[in-house]
Amino acid sequence: MTYPTPAGPVDRELIINKSRFIAWLRPVQDRDQAQAVLEQARARYPDASHHCHAWLIGDPQSGQGAMNDDGEPSGTAGKPIFNVIQHKGVGDVMVVVSRYFGGVKLGAGGLVRAYAGAAEAVLSAMRVTEQIPEQTLTLQLGFADEQPLRHWCDQHGARLDDIQYAQTVSARVTVPDQHLDALYAFCAANGLLVGAGPARERPA
Repeated sequence: MTYPTPAGPVDRELIINKSRFIAWLRPVQDRDQAQAVLEQARARYPDASHHCHAWLIGDPQSGQGAMNDDGEPSGTAGKPIFNVIQHKGVGDVMVVVSRYFGGVKLGAGGLVRAYAGAAEAVLSAMRVTEQIPEQTLTLQLGFADEQPLRHWCDQHGARLDDIQYAQTVSARVTVPDQHLDALYAFCAANGLLVGAGPARERPA
């Protein structure tokens, strides 16, 4: 199944009771990319009081997520941001909200509303694209198998990301999850090896 992901970066800024909230939304593919976005926000706004964030990688219904209050009272920043992400039903997304304290305390309820509002502003402004769940596999094949493999990839929406020639051919293929069984069947029928084992020995 496909799921919506951000088509590109979005920035929004809100002033709430003299505090400045700067929301960053970035598409990310994994935890390392999410951490890199957080570091970029910290570098861009080094004197901000807080850099609160939440991310969700993968299918919004079953993906991995994380949140952080970055010194705000527990549950008042990261969780509201994450809740808005979940409500939008979008995956592969990182939202950072950097706050400049304006001298007026907002209280726990005010902080929840402010961080949720910042997340809502930036998520409502995003354009989405459909992400197709996929996996990348390494195949071992003979020279004569390369063209049939390329043809199979063309027919099934798969990508031949890399190919290395030695005594045999090693190919890195990214294939949509929905065609994984077909790829294993193709490999088994043609004697291609998946990873270090025979193609018919599909990992559990």
